[in-house]
Amino acid sequence: MRRATIRQEGDETMSKKWVYLFEEGDQSMRQLLGGKGANLAEMSKMDLPVPAGFTITTEACIEYTRLGGKLPEGLMDQVREAMTKVEGQMNRSFGAVVDPLLVSVRSGAAVSMPGMMDTILNLGLNRQTLLGLADATNNPRFAYDANRRFIMMFGDVVLDIAKTRFEKVLSEHKKRLGVKLDTQVGSAAMQEVCNDYLALVLKETGAGFPGDPWKQLEMAIEAVFKSWNNERAFTYRKRERISDDLGTAVNVQAMVYGNLGNDSGTGVAFTRDPATGEHKLYGEYLMNAQGEDVVAGVRTPHPISDLRAQSAALYEEFDAIGRGLERHFRDMMDLEFTIERGRLWILQCRVGKRTGAAAVRMAVEMVDEGLIDRNEAIRRVHPSQLDQLLHPRLDPQAMHDEGVRPLVTGIAASPGAAVGKIVFSADDAERLGKAGEPVILVREETSPDDVHGMLEAKGILTARGGKTSHAAVVARGFGIPCVAGCESLEIDEEAQEIHARGETFKAGDWMTLDGSDGRIYGGQIPLIPPEVTGWFGRLMGWCDEVRELEVRTNADNARDARQAVEFGAQGIGLCRTEHMFFETDRLPIVREMILAEAEDKRLAALNKLQSVQQDDFEELFEVLEGRPVTIRLLDPPLHEFLPSYPELLQQVTELKLANNVLQGRALGAVLAEREKLLHAVESMRESNPMLGLRGVRLSLMFPGIVEMQTRAIYRAACKVARRGVPVNPEVMVPLVGHVNELKIIRARVIEIAEEAIGEQRCDIAIRVGTMIEVPRAALTAHEIAQEADFFSFGTNDLTQMTFGVSRDDAEGAFLQAYVERKILPANPFESIDIAGIGRLMRFAVTEGRQARPGLKCGICGEHGGEPASIAFCHELGLNYVSCSPFRVPVARLAAAQAALDGPRGGASAAALPKPEPQAKPARSRAKKAS
Repeated sequence: MRRATIRQEGDETMSKKWVYLFEEGDQSMRQLLGGKGANLAEMSKMDLPVPAGFTITTEACIEYTRLGGKLPEGLMDQVREAMTKVEGQMNRSFGAVVDPLLVSVRSGAAVSMPGMMDTILNLGLNRQTLLGLADATNNPRFAYDANRRFIMMFGDVVLDIAKTRFEKVLSEHKKRLGVKLDTQVGSAAMQEVCNDYLALVLKETGAGFPGDPWKQLEMAIEAVFKSWNNERAFTYRKRERISDDLGTAVNVQAMVYGNLGNDSGTGVAFTRDPATGEHKLYGEYLMNAQGEDVVAGVRTPHPISDLRAQSAALYEEFDAIGRGLERHFRDMMDLEFTIERGRLWILQCRVGKRTGAAAVRMAVEMVDEGLIDRNEAIRRVHPSQLDQLLHPRLDPQAMHDEGVRPLVTGIAASPGAAVGKIVFSADDAERLGKAGEPVILVREETSPDDVHGMLEAKGILTARGGKTSHAAVVARGFGIPCVAGCESLEIDEEAQEIHARGETFKAGDWMTLDGSDGRIYGGQIPLIPPEVTGWFGRLMGWCDEVRELEVRTNADNARDARQAVEFGAQGIGLCRTEHMFFETDRLPIVREMILAEAEDKRLAALNKLQSVQQDDFEELFEVLEGRPVTIRLLDPPLHEFLPSYPELLQQVTELKLANNVLQGRALGAVLAEREKLLHAVESMRESNPMLGLRGVRLSLMFPGIVEMQTRAIYRAACKVARRGVPVNPEVMVPLVGHVNELKIIRARVIEIAEEAIGEQRCDIAIRVGTMIEVPRAALTAHEIAQEADFFSFGTNDLTQMTFGVSRDDAEGAFLQAYVERKILPANPFESIDIAGIGRLMRFAVTEGRQARPGLKCGICGEHGGEPASIAFCHELGLNYVSCSPFRVPVARLAAAQAALDGPRGGASAAALPKPEPQAKPARSRAKKAS
């Protein structure tokens, strides 16, 4: 039976169609033929001047990998059959001595990966065909130049001999001849270059260069299949989130030559400017050149507009083809072309890569031109492209300069690029930043004590932490570029030095970081400022017309809230009140409250905090103008507001030693104060503070805090409402795991709120909800919903508790390796784990809405700004997502795309909530919330 199965599989493999002539395919076959092959097929059907050829399918690549690096049986027979037809179309023969047909061999995945995989030109040359090419073109110099290029490309791609080895040989010849350009190397000298190339191959391989054109082709096809898994391609796919299982097609195409003389040339062009989106032909070309010359930088290319002066007919023909392809594909196209002795050939086309600014402009203008509709325009812009519009980015031109390479790479924690002088303390960052100096704050990790300096820094770099670390969360909230978890950096804060790859950087040295990809550079790299345009506003308006999810923001101060509202936020989904306590003028009061030994002193401190909190809430209500403001009660453990235990211990030890020597009264007083503080911190230390006395537990054990915060919220709301500004406060209780916890705190919040409202004689709805971030809360949502006016999923903690990992430790220690080894499909702290966390969320929404119809549900974790997570929230039927201010436009776009991709569904669909008002909010003692 096993033998019969193997025989059957072998028969199926032999009968399978692995090869398609260009004219046999079309653009619908992209998955099979790859993007390049499908587009070549489509252009062939349009009767455009495309050199004949054929495509080997992505399935052949997948089968090659499955067979452990062996070409599928019957593949080369199909290649020979297809080559015969190409020979007939081009009137040349592959491997012939007279007028030989040469071919190019290029990769072409289903998803465009420009520059990531490998190309070979002029394949088919050997000693005999080389002479035939020279005779056919009457140009020996051209033939040797073509051979030189072929040996180098084949040697690099197939034989694994570094391209630089060949370039060094050519450079030595040019130096000996006293010339600078390849085109200045004559025929005899080019023949010598080819001989030296062949000698290099013989030395490196021991076998010499293969002379049989069919053997060359077979080896090249294998090399392209292998290139699917080279380091460049793997890195690109990882960054672009492209599956490793797609495989690449191989395109074999008849060569046409741009290096036959001054009536020949080659170039690359776009039907619109890929940097700005302007509707004009954009590109470069070189006469007497082959494809790689345009991008190699050896000669300076001409702008495509110069072709009009050189040959108006050729320019008009190319422009007409470009416009026709743009109409046909309904998108901006990237074209490669060759001019052979005055005749234009189109070698390939693909949808062009573009900047964020260009993507938005093109999408909007194509709607105006009638090329696409508004829904298609929304789909055209990738959410990540909006980051380019909202944050500075590195100048792409400068990135090509010699010597520009990343020192190290960390975790891209907050988008945008920054350039500044290195500082190692928050105080230095604040002092220099306020003096107008651009600074990069470098720390092992940040803490709440560093916020004042973080706000003045252009960028933040930490050696530890991940995308949900303190540095990352604060940076995203304020729109500051940040790279976290850069563990390969050695940061010596005492010596004020950074060591990376053998280089040392000191305080005051310039550094550049890119928070969008996590790369760090020494020195200054020019930046491009953010570009928010009228096209952006129109696109966002279209998004708002189709999306069903509200988009709120995570904001703790008026500045962030104002920025978020300008970006289109419809409310605040998470106001972290503890962030207000970390301000330099409030932190001493918080510490006074924590350390108070007498109740009257604790109440005095709470009264001071109430005053400043009320001022903060007033500012937020003023900015939001009636939009919902969801305020989370104090969440972190109290010890976070105190100095760290190791630092205090060191200070006390040093003070004791000094006191023993100096015996000063003032020194003794300082020592006593530090010892008291150390004792307080020691008494609050917990083995696992993230699972200790925090959240609702803190409110239960220290009721004065929740009373103070509730009083501040509703007194502020009343005060603003009496000025004629509508207000809509919501109180959110964190870390609830049992309904009884919420029941007690809810009752107390309502009682204090009603007192405050009664004092001010105003009418404000009281809404008390909870965060669903403890797995037990999700599993008992039917009980908790009876005491909650709304649910808000805190997916950071929910992920942490469900996976049983510490996010700050896991991201640096093993999560990246888990993703690379495909143990996990993605980092669950970046994109919601739908199979696990998503299932808990679905259960909680369904159970909660069954217990309380119309229950408002949202998400306020960092996932609220991540496109794939937003799509899940839409499908789940949530009311809103909440994210940092600079992610609001991204969330608006992602929510619109989710709405276009499909209706809301799932178990919760039947209980989709209606718009405000929500679930009988309390207004007075006579109208308490149920």
